[in-house]
Amino acid sequence: MFKRNKQCVRAKFAVGTLLMVTAFGTASAWTSKPVRVIVPAVAGGTMDVVSRVLADQLSREVGASFFVDNKRGAGGNVAVASLLSAPADGQTIMIAFDNILTEIPHVIKQNFSPLKDIKPVAAFARSSFVLVGGPDLPASDFKGFISYLKANPKKDTFASYAVGSASHYAGLMLSEQSGLKLQHVPFVGSPPALLQVMSGEVPFMVDGVVTSLPLVRAGKLKPYAVIASHRLPALPNVPTFTELGYPNIQFSNLAVVIVPGATPPDLAEKIRTAVYKAAAASPLQKRLTDLGLESMPPQSSEAIARTEKEGFDRIGKIIHDYKLNVSQ
Repeated sequence: MFKRNKQCVRAKFAVGTLLMVTAFGTASAWTSKPVRVIVPAVAGGTMDVVSRVLADQLSREVGASFFVDNKRGAGGNVAVASLLSAPADGQTIMIAFDNILTEIPHVIKQNFSPLKDIKPVAAFARSSFVLVGGPDLPASDFKGFISYLKANPKKDTFASYAVGSASHYAGLMLSEQSGLKLQHVPFVGSPPALLQVMSGEVPFMVDGVVTSLPLVRAGKLKPYAVIASHRLPALPNVPTFTELGYPNIQFSNLAVVIVPGATPPDLAEKIRTAVYKAAAASPLQKRLTDLGLESMPPQSSEAIARTEKEGFDRIGKIIHDYKLNVSQ
C-alpha cells in the first residue's frame, strides 16, 4: 500500500511539474509565426545594420522567422503608419533608434503621437557618434581640424544623414560653438553622405559609429572626436567632445523595439522578455561590440518611457536653441 501511494504521489508530482512547465512555456511564448520588422531607414545605414543583427538573433531565440521591411520617409511617418495599420498582435514590430521619438517630432510634423500611439518595450543598445573627415584632410587631430576649417573658408560645409537628426544638429552646434559658419548638406542615409566625405566633396560629418567604424579601420575616414560620455572601446585614442571643451555636445541614440500603443500589456511583456534574452546572447553581444555599440541592461517599459520623455524634452530644447528646421 505504501509503495502504491508513493508511486501515486510521484505520478501526481510529475503531472503537476509538466503542467507548470507547459503553462510557463505557453505564457512566455511570443509567436511561432513570421514577424515583420519595420525599420524606418534605408538599407545599409546604422539603424538598418543594428536591426538586422537583432532580428537574426530573435529568429534563433524565438524559433520564428523575422524579416526586415525598410520603410523610410517623412521622418518616420511612413514606418509608423505601416506599424499602426497592422494588428497589435506582435506579428509586426519596429526596431529603430529612439530619435524617432525624441528629436524628429520637433522638426517634422508627425501623423502620430510619439509618446502615446507607439510604445518602446525594450532598449537593447546605445549608439554613439563620431566626427569624421576625409582621408585627405591634412589635420591629424581635432585642434588641427578646426584650424584647417578656419583657414579654408571654402570648405564651409558639413554633411548629415538626415534633416533633423543628431548628425544635423551636432554639426550646427559645432559650427556655432567653434566660431565657424558652416552650411548643412543633407543626404538620405549615412552611405551617400560618407561617400561625399571620403571623396573630399564635403569636409566632414557627424555619423553613427556603426557605419563609420569600418571605414575608419580601413583608413578611408579620419576620426576626430566622439560624442559619448566616455571614450569608446572601439576608438580608444579618439577624445570625447567633453574632453575637447564642448560639454554641451553630448547625446546618443538608443536602439529600441517599438510596438503599437494598443498592444496588450501581457504581449508587450513577452516581446520585451524575448528581446532582452536575445540581446544577452553571446553572439549578439559580440556583434554589438564589433559594431562599436554599447549593450544596455534590461529595463522596465516604464523606465524606458521615462527616459524617452526626458530625451524628448532635452532634444526639444537643443532644437529650439539652435533654431533647427527642415530647411537648414
